[in-house]
Amino acid sequence: MPDTDVTRPQPLVALLRHHLLAPAISCFLGVLSLATVFCFHFPELLTTREFRAVYTEDFARTLLLVGLAAAFFAGTIAVLRDQHKRLAFIGVGTATAAVLLGGTEVPFDGSVDDTSFSLGLDWFVLALFFSALVFIPLEHALARRPVPVFRPGWRTDACYFFMSHVLVQFILILVTTSTSLVVSTVKVPGVQERIDGLPFVAAFALAVFLADLAQAVLHRCYHRIMVLWRFHAVHHSSPELDWLAGSRVHFVETVLTRSIVLLPLLFLGFSTSVVNAYAVLVGIQAVVAHANLGIRFGWLEYLIVLPRYHHWHHARHLDYWDRNYAIHLPVIDMLMGSFKLPRDGSWPEEYGVLKRETVPVGILAQHVAPFRGQRTFDEYVR
Repeated sequence: MPDTDVTRPQPLVALLRHHLLAPAISCFLGVLSLATVFCFHFPELLTTREFRAVYTEDFARTLLLVGLAAAFFAGTIAVLRDQHKRLAFIGVGTATAAVLLGGTEVPFDGSVDDTSFSLGLDWFVLALFFSALVFIPLEHALARRPVPVFRPGWRTDACYFFMSHVLVQFILILVTTSTSLVVSTVKVPGVQERIDGLPFVAAFALAVFLADLAQAVLHRCYHRIMVLWRFHAVHHSSPELDWLAGSRVHFVETVLTRSIVLLPLLFLGFSTSVVNAYAVLVGIQAVVAHANLGIRFGWLEYLIVLPRYHHWHHARHLDYWDRNYAIHLPVIDMLMGSFKLPRDGSWPEEYGVLKRETVPVGILAQHVAPFRGQRTFDEYVR
């Protein structure tokens, strides 16, 4: 039925008055500020060369200053109001540690001796800060249904978010190695030259279509091949969908999916600028598709994968377990015969795997689970 009886969230001002908001902000910004200071102290170990090119030192120091000031202010307000003092003290304590370790005045001469491998802590800090800044208010104001910011399972999803961003260079190394080996051994004369001659917009549109086709075919395999479903079931195990839930992806699936999706782009010779632009699109649309946004997009839902489309893929409903595999273009599912979207504008009532007990709780248990036992599909879906 149409989503007309869902309780709408209160105005955003109610969120700002919530008793958990000030201590949560203090804790969140205090921890990120301390992580940022560590990045200034150990740039070779904790930051990646590719991502350092995206931001400037002045920008990072200004953001750190704002984060420290907000952490101290929000923490002080929380303590004075006797609101979740434990969170508030963590926020003030980590912010204090960041200041004692140099704060915004950490000496840095701008030169970094890149090592063969480093952690993407800078990528994690900036991605988490801006994702939370944009999507938490949006999901509160435009929610499909009210879901607390600190919903059940948020810690697990935050750990996945941390892992995928901090280990970004390691993931890139695995993906690049696997795809480069294939691309270097297989050549199609004339194809790369034609692709290289396309205008950027045309090349980008073609790259999106081909990458989404490769992803959708692999996605269908995840649902139909038992050994792959064991890994993919982790992604489907969240009982709620929001901007953070999309991060819940098994490490093996992350590497396999990125390798398969990148393979046709490198094989056909798309330029670095096109591949980078596609990588940005993937990051944005993956968050948006899982977001708790109850906006009606009308006919656009048949052109672009938007929240309602992908939410039905995550529905705890047997009829949709094998539907809506595309992450960018619904036309891919139309071509594959896997397109299914209610015309009445309705949303799923429940999310998650059909038998929740088949996926354990917690990131460590979920990473070990696919390697244990020999469950059949019936044990997952019957």
